[in-house]
Amino acid sequence: MPNETVRDADPAVADALNAERRRQNETLAMIASENHASEAVMEAQGSTLTNKYAEGYPGERYYAGCEHADTVENLAIERAKELWGADHVNVQPHSGSQANQAVYLAMLEPGDKILSLDLTHGGHLSHGHPANFTGQTYTVEQYEVDPETGYIDLDGLAETAAEFEPDIVVSGYSAYPREVPFEEIQEVADAVDAYHLADIAHITGLVAAGVHESPVGVTDFVTGSTHKTIRAGRGGIIMCDEEYADDIDNAVFPGAQGGPAMHCIAGKAVGFEEALSAEFEAYAQQTIDNATALAERLQEHGLSLVSGGTDNHLVLADLRPSHPDTAGKEVEEALASAGIVMNANTVPGETRSPFNPSGIRLGTPALTTRGFTESACREVADLIVDVVDDPHDERVVADVAARVEELTDEYPLYD
Repeated sequence: MPNETVRDADPAVADALNAERRRQNETLAMIASENHASEAVMEAQGSTLTNKYAEGYPGERYYAGCEHADTVENLAIERAKELWGADHVNVQPHSGSQANQAVYLAMLEPGDKILSLDLTHGGHLSHGHPANFTGQTYTVEQYEVDPETGYIDLDGLAETAAEFEPDIVVSGYSAYPREVPFEEIQEVADAVDAYHLADIAHITGLVAAGVHESPVGVTDFVTGSTHKTIRAGRGGIIMCDEEYADDIDNAVFPGAQGGPAMHCIAGKAVGFEEALSAEFEAYAQQTIDNATALAERLQEHGLSLVSGGTDNHLVLADLRPSHPDTAGKEVEEALASAGIVMNANTVPGETRSPFNPSGIRLGTPALTTRGFTESACREVADLIVDVVDDPHDERVVADVAARVEELTDEYPLYD
Protein backbone atom coordinates (compact mmCIF):
# COMPACT_ATOMS: atom_id res chain seq x y z
CA MET A 1 0.00 0.00 0.00
CA PRO A 2 1.33 3.51 -0.81
CA ASN A 3 2.37 6.00 1.86
CA GLU A 4 3.51 3.41 4.41
CA THR A 5 6.29 5.70 5.64
CA VAL A 6 3.70 8.42 6.16
CA ARG A 7 1.49 5.91 7.97
CA ASP A 8 4.25 5.17 10.47
CA ALA A 9 4.38 8.87 11.36
CA ASP A 10 0.78 9.95 10.84
CA PRO A 11 -1.93 7.35 10.11
CA ALA A 12 -4.63 9.99 9.65
CA VAL A 13 -2.76 11.75 6.85
CA ALA A 14 -1.82 8.40 5.28
CA ASP A 15 -5.48 7.43 5.23
CA ALA A 16 -6.39 10.72 3.53
CA LEU A 17 -3.60 10.35 0.96
CA ASN A 18 -4.62 6.81 0.10
CA ALA A 19 -8.27 7.83 -0.08
CA GLU A 20 -7.37 10.62 -2.51
CA ARG A 21 -5.41 8.19 -4.67
CA ARG A 22 -8.43 5.89 -4.74
CA ARG A 23 -10.71 8.82 -5.56
CA GLN A 24 -8.57 9.76 -8.54
CA ASN A 25 -8.35 6.15 -9.68
CA GLU A 26 -12.09 5.58 -9.38
CA THR A 27 -13.51 8.83 -10.79
CA LEU A 28 -13.25 10.72 -14.07
CA ALA A 29 -11.52 14.09 -13.61
CA MET A 30 -13.10 16.60 -15.97
CA ILE A 31 -12.24 19.85 -14.23
CA ALA A 32 -10.46 21.62 -17.10
CA SER A 33 -7.63 22.86 -14.87
CA GLU A 34 -6.79 19.40 -13.52
CA ASN A 35 -4.62 16.61 -14.85
CA HIS A 36 -2.69 13.58 -13.60
CA ALA A 37 1.08 13.96 -13.20
CA SER A 38 3.28 10.94 -13.78
CA GLU A 39 4.76 8.94 -10.95
CA ALA A 40 8.15 10.37 -11.95
CA VAL A 41 6.96 13.96 -11.56
CA MET A 42 5.36 13.17 -8.21
CA GLU A 43 8.51 11.43 -7.01
CA ALA A 44 10.59 14.47 -7.94
CA GLN A 45 8.16 16.74 -6.11
CA GLY A 46 8.46 14.56 -3.03
CA SER A 47 12.28 14.51 -3.12
CA THR A 48 14.87 15.76 -0.63
CA LEU A 49 14.98 19.06 -2.50
CA THR A 50 12.03 20.03 -0.30
CA ASN A 51 14.69 20.52 2.42
CA LYS A 52 16.85 22.96 0.47
CA TYR A 53 16.65 26.73 0.69
CA ALA A 54 17.98 28.26 -2.53
CA GLU A 55 17.16 31.97 -2.50
CA GLY A 56 18.41 33.64 -5.64
CA TYR A 57 19.07 32.11 -9.04
CA PRO A 58 21.47 29.44 -10.38
CA GLY A 59 25.04 30.56 -9.76
CA GLU A 60 23.85 33.50 -7.63
CA ARG A 61 22.39 31.95 -4.48
CA TYR A 62 22.32 33.43 -1.00
CA TYR A 63 23.09 30.07 0.61
CA ALA A 64 25.78 27.42 0.23
CA GLY A 65 25.04 23.87 -0.85
CA CYS A 66 22.95 24.79 -3.89
CA GLU A 67 24.96 23.02 -6.58
CA HIS A 68 22.33 20.33 -7.17
CA ALA A 69 19.48 22.81 -6.90
CA ASP A 70 21.27 24.82 -9.61
CA THR A 71 21.47 21.74 -11.83
CA VAL A 72 17.76 21.04 -11.48
CA GLU A 73 16.67 24.63 -12.03
CA ASN A 74 18.93 25.01 -15.07
CA LEU A 75 17.47 21.82 -16.54
CA ALA A 76 13.95 23.15 -16.03
CA ILE A 77 14.87 26.47 -17.65
CA GLU A 78 16.63 24.99 -20.66
CA ARG A 79 13.85 22.48 -21.29
CA ALA A 80 11.24 25.23 -21.03
CA LYS A 81 13.17 27.31 -23.56
CA GLU A 82 13.19 24.34 -25.91
CA LEU A 83 9.49 23.66 -25.42
CA TRP A 84 8.22 27.21 -25.91
CA GLY A 85 11.06 28.95 -27.75
CA ALA A 86 11.38 31.75 -25.21
CA ASP A 87 14.48 33.90 -24.76
CA HIS A 88 14.16 34.08 -20.99
CA VAL A 89 12.33 31.76 -18.58
CA ASN A 90 11.72 32.01 -14.85
CA VAL A 91 10.51 28.72 -13.31
CA GLN A 92 10.30 29.91 -9.69
CA PRO A 93 6.69 31.20 -9.43
CA HIS A 94 4.67 29.02 -7.10
CA SER A 95 1.57 29.28 -9.31
CA GLY A 96 0.20 30.88 -12.43
CA SER A 97 -1.41 33.61 -10.34
CA GLN A 98 1.92 34.42 -8.72
CA ALA A 99 3.50 34.51 -12.17
CA ASN A 100 0.93 37.14 -13.14
CA GLN A 101 1.59 39.01 -9.91
CA ALA A 102 5.30 39.16 -10.74
CA VAL A 103 4.64 40.66 -14.17
CA TYR A 104 2.38 43.32 -12.68
CA LEU A 105 4.93 44.06 -9.96
CA ALA A 106 7.72 44.35 -12.53
CA MET A 107 5.95 46.58 -15.02
CA LEU A 108 3.17 48.50 -13.22
CA GLU A 109 2.73 50.95 -10.39
CA PRO A 110 -0.26 50.83 -8.03
CA GLY A 111 -3.19 52.46 -9.75
CA ASP A 112 -1.95 51.68 -13.27
CA LYS A 113 -4.49 50.34 -15.74
CA ILE A 114 -5.18 46.69 -16.62
CA LEU A 115 -7.54 45.72 -19.45
CA SER A 116 -8.66 42.08 -19.21
CA LEU A 117 -11.53 39.74 -20.06
CA ASP A 118 -14.52 39.78 -17.72
CA LEU A 119 -14.57 36.80 -15.35
CA THR A 120 -18.06 35.71 -16.41
CA HIS A 121 -16.90 35.77 -20.03
CA GLY A 122 -13.99 33.41 -19.35
CA GLY A 123 -11.38 35.56 -17.60
CA HIS A 124 -9.51 34.82 -14.38
CA LEU A 125 -9.48 36.27 -10.88
CA SER A 126 -5.83 37.31 -11.16
CA HIS A 127 -6.59 39.43 -14.22
CA GLY A 128 -8.32 42.12 -12.19
CA HIS A 129 -11.30 40.85 -10.24
CA PRO A 130 -12.10 43.08 -7.23
CA ALA A 131 -11.80 40.11 -4.87
CA ASN A 132 -8.21 39.60 -6.03
CA PHE A 133 -5.11 41.68 -5.27
CA THR A 134 -5.10 42.91 -8.88
CA GLY A 135 -8.50 44.53 -8.58
CA GLN A 136 -7.52 46.05 -5.25
CA THR A 137 -4.15 47.38 -6.41
CA TYR A 138 -4.72 48.46 -10.00
CA THR A 139 -7.38 50.23 -12.04
CA VAL A 140 -9.19 47.59 -14.07
CA GLU A 141 -11.45 47.71 -17.12
CA GLN A 142 -12.74 44.62 -18.84
CA TYR A 143 -13.64 43.47 -22.32
CA GLU A 144 -16.09 40.76 -23.29
CA VAL A 145 -16.89 38.06 -25.82
CA ASP A 146 -19.31 38.78 -28.62
CA PRO A 147 -22.78 37.86 -27.28
CA GLU A 148 -23.76 36.33 -30.62
CA THR A 149 -20.68 34.25 -31.39
CA GLY A 150 -19.03 33.65 -28.02
CA TYR A 151 -15.66 34.65 -29.53
CA ILE A 152 -13.51 37.51 -28.23
CA ASP A 153 -15.07 40.77 -29.41
CA LEU A 154 -11.96 42.27 -31.00
CA ASP A 155 -13.74 45.40 -32.20
CA GLY A 156 -15.14 45.99 -28.72
CA LEU A 157 -11.70 45.34 -27.24
CA ALA A 158 -10.12 47.92 -29.55
CA GLU A 159 -12.78 50.51 -28.71
CA THR A 160 -12.42 49.92 -24.97
CA ALA A 161 -8.62 50.09 -25.20
CA ALA A 162 -8.72 53.38 -27.09
CA GLU A 163 -11.01 54.90 -24.48
CA PHE A 164 -9.41 53.36 -21.37
CA GLU A 165 -5.74 53.66 -22.44
CA PRO A 166 -4.47 50.66 -20.43
CA ASP A 167 -0.90 50.16 -19.33
CA ILE A 168 -1.22 46.42 -19.93
CA VAL A 169 -3.66 44.23 -21.86
CA VAL A 170 -4.19 40.68 -20.60
CA SER A 171 -5.12 37.79 -22.88
CA GLY A 172 -5.39 34.10 -22.09
CA TYR A 173 -8.32 32.80 -20.11
CA SER A 174 -9.75 30.16 -17.77
CA ALA A 175 -13.05 29.35 -19.49
CA TYR A 176 -12.66 30.26 -23.15
CA PRO A 177 -13.08 27.31 -25.51
CA ARG A 178 -11.61 28.88 -28.64
CA GLU A 179 -8.09 29.56 -29.90
CA VAL A 180 -6.82 32.84 -28.47
CA PRO A 181 -6.09 35.47 -31.17
CA PHE A 182 -2.82 36.63 -29.66
CA GLU A 183 -1.61 38.53 -32.74
CA GLU A 184 -4.85 40.48 -33.12
CA ILE A 185 -4.83 41.38 -29.42
CA GLN A 186 -1.19 42.44 -29.76
CA GLU A 187 -2.26 44.87 -32.47
CA VAL A 188 -4.74 46.38 -30.02
CA ALA A 189 -2.03 46.68 -27.36
CA ASP A 190 0.38 48.28 -29.83
CA ALA A 191 -2.23 50.83 -30.87
CA VAL A 192 -2.48 52.17 -27.31
CA ASP A 193 1.21 51.65 -26.42
CA ALA A 194 0.40 49.04 -23.78
CA TYR A 195 2.23 45.93 -22.66
CA HIS A 196 0.61 42.61 -23.53
CA LEU A 197 0.55 39.72 -21.04
CA ALA A 198 -0.59 36.34 -22.39
CA ASP A 199 -1.67 34.04 -19.57
CA ILE A 200 -1.58 30.54 -21.09
CA ALA A 201 -2.16 28.68 -17.82
CA HIS A 202 -4.83 26.45 -19.36
CA ILE A 203 -3.13 25.85 -22.70
CA THR A 204 0.54 25.68 -21.68
CA GLY A 205 0.88 22.10 -22.90
CA LEU A 206 -1.13 22.69 -26.07
CA VAL A 207 1.14 25.60 -27.00
CA ALA A 208 4.27 23.58 -26.19
CA ALA A 209 3.08 20.77 -28.46
CA GLY A 210 2.29 23.15 -31.31
CA VAL A 211 -1.45 22.40 -31.42
CA HIS A 212 -2.42 25.93 -30.33
CA GLU A 213 -1.06 29.27 -31.54
CA SER A 214 1.88 30.44 -29.43
CA PRO A 215 2.12 33.94 -27.94
CA VAL A 216 5.88 33.57 -27.42
CA GLY A 217 7.59 36.11 -29.63
CA VAL A 218 4.30 37.95 -30.12
CA THR A 219 3.41 39.31 -26.68
CA ASP A 220 5.70 41.02 -24.18
CA PHE A 221 5.12 38.47 -21.41
CA VAL A 222 3.82 34.93 -21.25
CA THR A 223 2.78 33.33 -17.98
CA GLY A 224 1.35 29.94 -17.21
CA SER A 225 0.88 27.17 -14.74
CA THR A 226 2.63 23.85 -15.08
CA HIS A 227 -0.03 21.37 -13.97
CA LYS A 228 -2.96 21.65 -16.40
CA THR A 229 -2.17 20.56 -19.95
CA ILE A 230 1.60 20.24 -19.38
CA ARG A 231 1.53 17.66 -16.49
CA ALA A 232 4.68 18.98 -14.78
CA GLY A 233 3.28 19.36 -11.27
CA ARG A 234 1.87 22.35 -9.46
CA GLY A 235 3.62 25.64 -10.15
CA GLY A 236 4.01 28.65 -12.42
CA ILE A 237 6.29 29.95 -15.15
CA ILE A 238 7.10 33.28 -16.82
CA MET A 239 8.57 33.79 -20.29
CA CYS A 240 9.77 37.03 -21.85
CA ASP A 241 12.40 38.65 -24.05
CA GLU A 242 15.83 39.34 -22.57
CA GLU A 243 14.86 43.02 -22.47
CA TYR A 244 12.63 42.32 -19.46
CA ALA A 245 14.59 39.46 -17.88
CA ASP A 246 16.10 41.36 -14.96
CA ASP A 247 12.84 43.12 -14.14
CA ILE A 248 10.93 39.85 -14.10
CA ASP A 249 13.53 37.97 -12.08
CA ASN A 250 13.72 40.74 -9.49
CA ALA A 251 9.93 40.82 -9.24
CA VAL A 252 9.80 37.09 -8.50
CA PHE A 253 12.73 37.18 -6.08
CA PRO A 254 13.05 39.18 -3.94
CA GLY A 255 9.93 41.06 -5.02
CA ALA A 256 7.14 38.56 -4.46
CA GLN A 257 8.69 35.35 -3.14
CA GLY A 258 11.47 34.13 -0.90
CA GLY A 259 13.18 30.81 -1.47
CA PRO A 260 11.89 28.83 -4.46
CA ALA A 261 10.14 25.49 -3.92
CA MET A 262 13.00 23.47 -5.38
CA HIS A 263 11.14 20.15 -5.13
CA CYS A 264 8.40 21.65 -7.31
CA ILE A 265 10.99 22.93 -9.77
CA ALA A 266 12.35 19.38 -9.93
CA GLY A 267 8.85 18.24 -10.87
CA LYS A 268 8.74 20.90 -13.57
CA ALA A 269 12.08 19.72 -14.97
CA VAL A 270 10.87 16.11 -15.19
CA GLY A 271 7.51 17.11 -16.65
CA PHE A 272 9.14 19.33 -19.25
CA GLU A 273 11.40 16.46 -20.28
CA GLU A 274 8.32 14.26 -20.71
CA ALA A 275 6.70 17.01 -22.79
CA LEU A 276 9.63 17.10 -25.21
CA SER A 277 8.66 13.65 -26.49
CA ALA A 278 6.67 12.78 -29.60
CA GLU A 279 4.24 10.97 -27.31
CA PHE A 280 3.37 14.27 -25.65
CA GLU A 281 2.62 15.92 -28.98
CA ALA A 282 0.23 13.07 -29.71
CA TYR A 283 -1.30 13.48 -26.25
CA ALA A 284 -1.93 17.20 -26.79
CA GLN A 285 -3.61 16.62 -30.15
CA GLN A 286 -5.70 13.82 -28.65
CA THR A 287 -6.78 16.15 -25.85
CA ILE A 288 -8.22 18.54 -28.44
CA ASP A 289 -9.73 15.73 -30.51
CA ASN A 290 -11.42 14.39 -27.39
CA ALA A 291 -12.83 17.80 -26.47
CA THR A 292 -14.17 18.19 -30.01
CA ALA A 293 -15.86 14.78 -29.83
CA LEU A 294 -17.30 15.60 -26.40
CA ALA A 295 -18.63 18.94 -27.65
CA GLU A 296 -20.21 17.51 -30.77
CA ARG A 297 -21.99 14.77 -28.82
CA LEU A 298 -23.31 17.22 -26.23
CA GLN A 299 -24.71 19.34 -29.05
CA GLU A 300 -26.34 16.28 -30.59
CA HIS A 301 -28.16 15.90 -27.29
CA GLY A 302 -29.38 19.49 -27.48
CA LEU A 303 -27.01 21.26 -25.08
CA SER A 304 -26.01 24.80 -25.98
CA LEU A 305 -22.25 25.40 -26.03
CA VAL A 306 -20.67 28.81 -25.60
CA SER A 307 -19.13 29.74 -28.99
CA GLY A 308 -20.78 26.67 -30.52
CA GLY A 309 -17.91 24.28 -29.83
CA THR A 310 -14.23 24.18 -28.90
CA ASP A 311 -10.73 24.56 -30.32
CA ASN A 312 -8.90 23.47 -27.20
CA HIS A 313 -9.22 21.22 -24.14
CA LEU A 314 -12.44 22.51 -22.64
CA VAL A 315 -16.14 22.75 -23.34
CA LEU A 316 -18.42 25.35 -21.74
CA ALA A 317 -22.12 24.50 -21.79
CA ASP A 318 -24.87 27.03 -21.06
CA LEU A 319 -27.78 25.09 -19.54
CA ARG A 320 -30.34 27.88 -19.86
CA PRO A 321 -31.58 27.23 -23.42
CA SER A 322 -32.09 23.48 -22.98
CA HIS A 323 -32.59 23.14 -19.20
CA PRO A 324 -33.78 26.54 -17.94
CA ASP A 325 -34.77 25.21 -14.52
CA THR A 326 -31.46 23.41 -13.89
CA ALA A 327 -28.48 25.25 -12.41
CA GLY A 328 -24.86 24.27 -12.84
CA LYS A 329 -24.34 23.43 -9.18
CA GLU A 330 -27.11 20.82 -9.27
CA VAL A 331 -25.41 19.13 -12.18
CA GLU A 332 -21.97 19.38 -10.56
CA GLU A 333 -23.19 17.68 -7.39
CA ALA A 334 -25.12 14.96 -9.20
CA LEU A 335 -22.23 14.17 -11.54
CA ALA A 336 -19.82 14.05 -8.59
CA SER A 337 -22.10 11.46 -6.98
CA ALA A 338 -21.83 9.47 -10.21
CA GLY A 339 -18.02 9.73 -10.29
CA ILE A 340 -17.69 12.44 -12.96
CA VAL A 341 -15.88 15.40 -11.40
CA MET A 342 -16.38 18.74 -13.16
CA ASN A 343 -17.40 22.23 -12.11
CA ALA A 344 -20.32 24.60 -12.44
CA ASN A 345 -19.20 27.75 -14.23
CA THR A 346 -20.45 31.20 -15.08
CA VAL A 347 -21.27 31.86 -18.73
CA PRO A 348 -21.47 35.06 -20.78
CA GLY A 349 -24.63 36.96 -19.91
CA GLU A 350 -24.86 35.13 -16.59
CA THR A 351 -28.22 35.57 -14.82
CA ARG A 352 -27.56 33.44 -11.75
CA SER A 353 -25.24 33.72 -8.76
CA PRO A 354 -21.59 32.78 -9.37
CA PHE A 355 -22.05 30.28 -6.54
CA ASN A 356 -24.80 28.54 -8.49
CA PRO A 357 -24.21 29.57 -12.10
CA SER A 358 -25.92 28.63 -15.35
CA GLY A 359 -23.08 26.72 -16.97
CA ILE A 360 -20.87 23.67 -16.64
CA ARG A 361 -17.22 23.50 -17.68
CA LEU A 362 -15.82 20.19 -18.89
CA GLY A 363 -12.18 19.37 -19.70
CA THR A 364 -10.45 16.46 -21.39
CA PRO A 365 -6.77 16.68 -20.28
CA ALA A 366 -7.09 14.13 -17.46
CA LEU A 367 -9.31 11.76 -19.45
CA THR A 368 -6.73 11.82 -22.24
CA THR A 369 -3.95 11.04 -19.77
CA ARG A 370 -5.93 7.91 -18.83
CA GLY A 371 -6.00 6.89 -22.51
CA PHE A 372 -9.48 8.02 -23.52
CA THR A 373 -10.08 8.56 -27.22
CA GLU A 374 -12.98 10.14 -29.10
CA SER A 375 -15.34 7.18 -28.80
CA ALA A 376 -14.93 7.02 -25.01
CA CYS A 377 -15.45 10.78 -24.73
CA ARG A 378 -18.64 10.54 -26.74
CA GLU A 379 -19.89 7.95 -24.28
CA VAL A 380 -18.94 10.22 -21.39
CA ALA A 381 -21.02 12.95 -23.05
CA ASP A 382 -23.97 10.53 -23.12
CA LEU A 383 -23.53 9.87 -19.40
CA ILE A 384 -23.30 13.57 -18.60
CA VAL A 385 -26.52 14.31 -20.47
CA ASP A 386 -28.32 11.48 -18.68
CA VAL A 387 -27.57 13.29 -15.41
CA VAL A 388 -28.23 16.79 -16.76
CA ASP A 389 -31.68 15.64 -17.87
CA ASP A 390 -32.59 14.49 -14.36
CA PRO A 391 -29.95 15.35 -11.73
CA HIS A 392 -32.22 14.33 -8.84
CA ASP A 393 -33.09 10.83 -10.12
CA GLU A 394 -31.10 8.49 -7.89
CA ARG A 395 -31.56 5.57 -10.26
CA VAL A 396 -30.07 7.52 -13.17
CA VAL A 397 -27.14 8.66 -11.06
CA ALA A 398 -26.54 5.08 -9.87
CA ASP A 399 -26.60 3.74 -13.44
CA VAL A 400 -24.09 6.36 -14.56
CA ALA A 401 -21.90 5.61 -11.54
CA ALA A 402 -21.86 1.92 -12.47
CA ARG A 403 -20.67 2.71 -15.99
CA VAL A 404 -18.05 5.15 -14.67
CA GLU A 405 -16.68 2.35 -12.50
CA GLU A 406 -16.34 0.16 -15.59
CA LEU A 407 -14.61 2.95 -17.52
CA THR A 408 -12.09 3.62 -14.75
CA ASP A 409 -11.27 -0.09 -14.71
CA GLU A 410 -10.92 -0.09 -18.50
CA TYR A 411 -8.68 3.00 -18.43
CA PRO A 412 -6.62 2.63 -15.22
CA LEU A 413 -4.60 5.48 -13.77
CA TYR A 414 -2.28 4.72 -10.85
CA ASP A 415 -1.62 1.18 -9.56
